[in-house]
Amino acid sequence: MEVEDCPSPAMMNQNAAMRPRLRAITALLTAAAGLLGCRPETRVAAQGQLPPPPVSVMEVQPRTVPIYAEFAGQTYARDMVEVRGRVDGYVEKWLFKPGSEVQAGQVLYILDLRPYEASVAQAKGDLAESEANLEFAKRQVALLTAEANLTAAQASLVKARQDYERLQPLVKEDAAAQQDLDAATAALRAGEANVKAYEANVEQTRLSTRTQIEAMQGKVEALRGALRTAELNLQYSTIRAPISGRVGDSLVPVGGLVTRTSSQPLTTIVPLDPIWVRFKVSEAQYLAYTREKHSPAEELPLELILADGTVHPWKGQISNSLNQVDPKTGTLELQARFPNPKHNVLPGQFGRVRIQVEQRQNALLVPQKAVQELQNMQSVLTVGPENKALARGVVTGERVGSLWIIEKGLRPGDRVIVEGQLKVRPGMPVNPMPYRDPEAASGSK
Repeated sequence: MEVEDCPSPAMMNQNAAMRPRLRAITALLTAAAGLLGCRPETRVAAQGQLPPPPVSVMEVQPRTVPIYAEFAGQTYARDMVEVRGRVDGYVEKWLFKPGSEVQAGQVLYILDLRPYEASVAQAKGDLAESEANLEFAKRQVALLTAEANLTAAQASLVKARQDYERLQPLVKEDAAAQQDLDAATAALRAGEANVKAYEANVEQTRLSTRTQIEAMQGKVEALRGALRTAELNLQYSTIRAPISGRVGDSLVPVGGLVTRTSSQPLTTIVPLDPIWVRFKVSEAQYLAYTREKHSPAEELPLELILADGTVHPWKGQISNSLNQVDPKTGTLELQARFPNPKHNVLPGQFGRVRIQVEQRQNALLVPQKAVQELQNMQSVLTVGPENKALARGVVTGERVGSLWIIEKGLRPGDRVIVEGQLKVRPGMPVNPMPYRDPEAASGSK
């Protein structure tokens, strides 16, 4: 006969002590369950449904927006000048800081001046001597002497003729000797010969004097030119900035030799205001541009977007275009000029040139992040009348900042979900809230 195990008195006393504690825990759990059952979310969760997810919604309304085209461009200095030596010499002084702004006429280098100063002094001496010789020639001393001799001979001839004419009747009347008449006749012939000789001497002296004066005048002009050349060489030995702009590094140090025939410049100067930008457009874009403006001379305002995304604060204009389209790329190079008074844009920088090509009327725009793309199909989620998400296929057009122009798929007044699409599926109820554009908020600030 088997005997069943009976609880001991100690165990019975322990169970009796735990019963009130168990009853208190059960009562607390029952009360908590009652309180949770009173909340709506708990009742919805109990039924297997979730609350509508919140989404940011923007109502699409037609707007007038400008349409821009952007082209890759590069800045350059159109009037860059290479500073070169015009005379030979060694650099004694270097008077500029690389990368600084220089003004036209500012001294950059000073060469050894002594050889050119000596050349100027020598040219001045040669010129002074020639001018003195010219002055002496202009006084015509030899010609005056010849003319004086001619005058004396003419006076002697007159006296000889008078003596001859006086003695001739006296000899006929035997009042004078024939010998005296013969002597008078010989003196007359000698006087005539002397006059002719002195006349020839005067003509020769006059011609010689005129030739000498002209030769001395030519020599004086040549020496004046030599003096001017020597002065220019002395002036060129002080090398100045030909234009205003930003100067580059010096390629010839102090003590280096400067030559006129050197292929290497001393330095370069680039004017930074205005700054030029070259960019290329397609043949179709150029034809559309000329057809829209009717004349290439009617310039459009341009914007220059720098490499860091900032916009150059001054507008530019197209100033030049090349005379032919590149047959390899089918593009035409345009050259634009932008004011650059702060000199913050340097040659060689890359950027983008933005041109307004159209003013679109009644355009529907949505943020880019609202457009979803899958297998080359674009779509957006909209909120229907019962606050349910609906999928719409769309066709996008040009980009305007952070917005897309919607060509097809939306109508004015449609509510497009901008934020919260990842939590929504078509047909789901949503909790729409107005979308706040961060760009508009920053612009208002």
